[in-house]
Amino acid sequence: MMSRPQSFIEGEAPDSQHAKSKRGSKVTTERVALVVLCILLAAALIVIYRLSFDKIRTNKELENLKHHKMKCESNLTDDLCYKCEEGWELHGGKCYYFSIRKYFWKHSRYECGAKGGDLVKIDSREEQTFLERRLRDVMNEAEDKFWIGLTDSAVEGRWVWADGSPLNERLQFWSNYEPDNWTGSNLTHPEGEDCASMGEKGGADDLKCWFDAFCSKPCRSICEKAGVKGQIKTVCV
Repeated sequence: MMSRPQSFIEGEAPDSQHAKSKRGSKVTTERVALVVLCILLAAALIVIYRLSFDKIRTNKELENLKHHKMKCESNLTDDLCYKCEEGWELHGGKCYYFSIRKYFWKHSRYECGAKGGDLVKIDSREEQTFLERRLRDVMNEAEDKFWIGLTDSAVEGRWVWADGSPLNERLQFWSNYEPDNWTGSNLTHPEGEDCASMGEKGGADDLKCWFDAFCSKPCRSICEKAGVKGQIKTVCV
């Protein structure tokens, strides 16, 4: 009886070789899929990180904006802010006008009154500092003094401000040897020097730049009035 011929690959059965080929193909596909999945996962993590970083930065910027807004709102108020009319200068809640024209003391006071103020009354060393430094810039020459609201025309030697209040002896800034109540050459001004002016073009030692002068002498003047508040909203400075 004759045997049936069998086909085979040397060293391996045909069915085994085919199964191995299929397994290899499946493993390769799984590896590719795993690599792709890892890439997608990494990309997703990068996106999540960027979004989280951007959110943190945005929140920080938002907090800064809120803080800045609160700070601005605290400065934006009707109650504490002042303003001055055109031509006047604001300082310490008061408005100051440095005149260009020269008048004698009494008429200078009239001009200030017409503008809603009066000749300046100096209430503090800080105010004197401001005025002394400001006059350095606006004076044209050494003798270009400015009237202030101080006089002893009623009683010689008793200096009072234009509003009637007496001069504080601890708050006066007379220049050396002032007031001297000079009566002029050959007594041309027997009434003496009864009005006060101020200013030193080159600056004054220890702010001492007040001078008594003849009230009839034409001088420029410093007018003063309270700053206007509550009319408009503006940022305080």
